[in-house]
Amino acid sequence: MLEESSKEPNSSLEDRTRLQAIIDTAIDGIITIDRSGIIETVNPAAARIFGYKSEEVIGQNISILMPEPDHSLHDQYIENYHQTGIGQIIGKGREVLGKKKDGTVFPFLLSISEVNLPNKKLFTGIIHDITNLKKAEAALRESENKINSIIQAAVDGIITIDTRGVIEMVNPSAAKLFGYHANDLIGKSINMLMPEPDHSRHDTYMDNYQTTGKKRIIGIGREVTGLRKDGTIFPFYLSISEVELADRKVYTGFIHDITQQKLNEEKLRRYAAELERSNLELQDFAYVSSHDLQEPLRKIQAFGDRLLAKEYANLSDQGKDYVERMLNAASRMQNLINDLLDFSRVTTKSKPFVKVNLEKVISEVLSDLEIIIEKSGAKIERAPLPEIEAEPTQMRQLFQNLISNAIKFRKETEPPVIKIYTKHVQRQAHLTATPGDESIEIYVEDNGIGFEEKYLDRIFNIFQRLEGQKYEGSGIGLAICRKIAIRHGGDITAKSKPGVGTTFILTLATKQPKE
Repeated sequence: MLEESSKEPNSSLEDRTRLQAIIDTAIDGIITIDRSGIIETVNPAAARIFGYKSEEVIGQNISILMPEPDHSLHDQYIENYHQTGIGQIIGKGREVLGKKKDGTVFPFLLSISEVNLPNKKLFTGIIHDITNLKKAEAALRESENKINSIIQAAVDGIITIDTRGVIEMVNPSAAKLFGYHANDLIGKSINMLMPEPDHSRHDTYMDNYQTTGKKRIIGIGREVTGLRKDGTIFPFYLSISEVELADRKVYTGFIHDITQQKLNEEKLRRYAAELERSNLELQDFAYVSSHDLQEPLRKIQAFGDRLLAKEYANLSDQGKDYVERMLNAASRMQNLINDLLDFSRVTTKSKPFVKVNLEKVISEVLSDLEIIIEKSGAKIERAPLPEIEAEPTQMRQLFQNLISNAIKFRKETEPPVIKIYTKHVQRQAHLTATPGDESIEIYVEDNGIGFEEKYLDRIFNIFQRLEGQKYEGSGIGLAICRKIAIRHGGDITAKSKPGVGTTFILTLATKQPKE
């Protein structure tokens, strides 16, 4: 009997030690207060949560751990509980706010139990800090709000359906695109937005996909047609993503209206057809010009020459003037026809691209222009030019037009100085060749009469001449230059000032796409 009695105190001591160890190592805070709200015990977790040392709070009123208004109301709450037995938290637990030693307020879950000992009553509070949980919830709400804002503000339509094809979500753009209010669509089958035959086939397609997993649009995307509320059918690009949720599967469709794109494509197709027809007419015109127009012109010139040769002495002074003016007009007409033929042949009589040494081309052009260069006293300054893919004949025509142009529009007070040099550049977005390809800029600079840059667009248009009849020519030469430059993946522009001179900037692709 004595041996058994001596074991009971040891067993009780072990239990208390074990219980104290559990309390001291608990992750959650544990605080015990008496019936007046005075703190009797604080475990390490509770002290750490509130930022105190245990000895700083033991013996203090529990309200020091509470922000307002709970700080001021707590004593009254305990008194009311003692009088009525009705507790707001005791035995229930709820989310409350705590106040740390540094004054910061934080959220925690509080559950309070009432303990009746033989000689007194205690209240034990278990405190679970949910600061990180609240931050995570706030971040999740913010993320959800952002996603929802993006969906609601998206220009493209977004629709979500379940595995039966029932609409669960419709953003404003999608509703507007189909001519409905969002509430008119939610809960309805997606096939109400489809014309036949898709309207009738959609449910079968959904069943087939659920059974076989074979996709027609999901994860692929394609062009389809939609049915508006007013019955009109329109094209759009549809891409669908499959989303696995925790308990089910949904499909989200992204809808990009391509109505305007289709209209633009049709306009472009019509424009291309019209351009092809226009080019054919230009070819016909070139044929007429080279045959039907030139035959009567040759007769005018022939009979005019006969008048000058055989009847000139018999003509009056006025008659002689008429004949000379007629022959001059016929000559100008002949030049105009030839220039028009050259302009039309840039594309209609074009040849394949080959490797062309521009250095050799310039040398040949200067040789052809040797007489007018000597006559004008022109000085040509050249820098080395590279080899590119081009049509040799058109390159010669291009540089001959630019150099002869520089000589023609020279100042009377000094001989022309023409500089030809180059720069390598990266392909610019406004050029016609493939973006990113290498190109070359060739500068043809002169010290001639120049022009006002406000007329820049005019000088490259057919028949446009800034100097009227003062200088010979039809006004087609620079138009031919631009047409050749564009055909070779580039363009031409100019910088100029009156009385200072002009610099033509010619851009050409060094390697041409296959025609």
